[in-house]
Amino acid sequence: MPTVPHWIGWAVAAGVLIIAELLSGTFYLLMLALGAGAAMLAALSGAGPSAQVFAAALVTLAGVGLLTAWRRRRGRMPAQARASGAADTFDLDRGQPVQVAVWNGRAARARYRGTEWDVRLLSGEPRAGRYRIAGIDGLTLLVEPDYDPRAG
Repeated sequence: MPTVPHWIGWAVAAGVLIIAELLSGTFYLLMLALGAGAAMLAALSGAGPSAQVFAAALVTLAGVGLLTAWRRRRGRMPAQARASGAADTFDLDRGQPVQVAVWNGRAARARYRGTEWDVRLLSGEPRAGRYRIAGIDGLTLLVEPDYDPRAG
């Protein structure tokens, strides 16, 4: 029975991890996929299994370290700067309307651009109705009332 070359196994692992990353959106699975890609390149260059695993571990750990440092640095940015869109490279969503049906405190879920989003109210009282997007914090829409909050 013929054996499958190691590089094919690493390529399949990288592909599966990339698909899983697309479903999760965390970027950590992408770092694992990059590690599997490094192991695949090591296998293609003739390295043994131990060197392949070492390459995967090294690249994965470096990627996770860089990602963690980036997230920590981004987390230190003041919330108001994130809400104002300073952290976003594009502000296409700012000012767009979004309909919120039910609030749970100052948080909710709302449909926007064909998908469900977490929503957090920045000002005003939470009530069902129309809101405007003031910014985005990760995967959360930051909204403000699209009505006069002083008018009952």
